[in-house]
Amino acid sequence: MLLHLLNRAPSSSSVHQDVLRAMGEEDGLMLIEDGVFGAMSAQVQHFPGLEGRLFALREDLESRGLAGRCDASVTIVDMDGFVALTEEAQRTVSWF
Repeated sequence: MLLHLLNRAPSSSSVHQDVLRAMGEEDGLMLIEDGVFGAMSAQVQHFPGLEGRLFALREDLESRGLAGRCDASVTIVDMDGFVALTEEAQRTVSWF
């Protein structure tokens, strides 16, 4: 499994399309920094088919005033959870 890290919101960049094309069936996607805007219900449709594999960093959600506003399909993880995901992954791929 690869863990893809995305730091841009789907509404401000098209890089999420590149991420989706590159992802394998078992890969996970972690939304970080401004990428957490993609975890909102209005934008999560940009990530079809990632149920159980779409994550958002809690600290970045909180710093942007988005805590408690994520779509139910997004798994929220704290920094320790982020570290655990990186340990489980064969490698990480950053998308900026």
